[in-house]
Amino acid sequence: MGSSGGSASWSFPRSKRPWIIFHYPIIDRISYWIDIRVITTTFKAEKTLTKDTVPVDVDAVLFWKVIDPKKAALEIADYESAIGWASQTALRDVIGTTMLSDMLEGRNKISNELQKIIDERTEPWGVNVISVEIKDVLIPPALEDAMSMQAQAERERQARVILGDSERQIAEKFGEAALTYANNPVALHLRAMNMLYEGLKENSTIVIVPSTAIESMQLGGLAGMTAMTMGLDQKHANKKKEIKPEKSGRREIDTEKKEEELDE
Repeated sequence: MGSSGGSASWSFPRSKRPWIIFHYPIIDRISYWIDIRVITTTFKAEKTLTKDTVPVDVDAVLFWKVIDPKKAALEIADYESAIGWASQTALRDVIGTTMLSDMLEGRNKISNELQKIIDERTEPWGVNVISVEIKDVLIPPALEDAMSMQAQAERERQARVILGDSERQIAEKFGEAALTYANNPVALHLRAMNMLYEGLKENSTIVIVPSTAIESMQLGGLAGMTAMTMGLDQKHANKKKEIKPEKSGRREIDTEKKEEELDE
């Protein structure tokens, strides 16, 4: 955008939109060239204290454009520098009234608040603020480590709470099972026999069982218990014997094949 004036009284007679401009070298004088496209300006605040007294560094970018070139040329000497300073002071004001947690979680809210404040300050200069974007929020390394430890402790606390709740649910189920077994001795008897059988079936080892449990399961005392154990051991031994002849038979077949190949 160009503006021209032909008198010594610094008048502002007219402005020209981007197009072919006829300029008379001696009579006319171009005072300003103003860009009416969207312009970006980066600004930041360093070591600024938040509401909870935490020093932070914040980087942001401003999108704006000139909507009234006459105001931008006459109301302020250098509108671009003024916009940069207004943005920086507005950012410091917003940081000083915001908690660190809100700043880290609610960047959109801070961006909207900054846009409103900067737009109010620059409106008399013929400038319209389109948007403000917070690029980065930097906190001290020591505070960052402390926040990381706090987050880890919070995760461990939640894990312990979940584990405790699981234990409570398991205890409630055991209580319900105990009531069921108390009212139904046959079910308790079958459950005990099944647990004993599964333990002996998986591992042929010595299982120590209280004599009272054997009597409650009606296994005929120690003699019945010994007989059941010997029966399971005999069953395992028979399985091993059935496997061995198969292996030996395979070996005999392999040796016969080798002899036939040698004779050929």
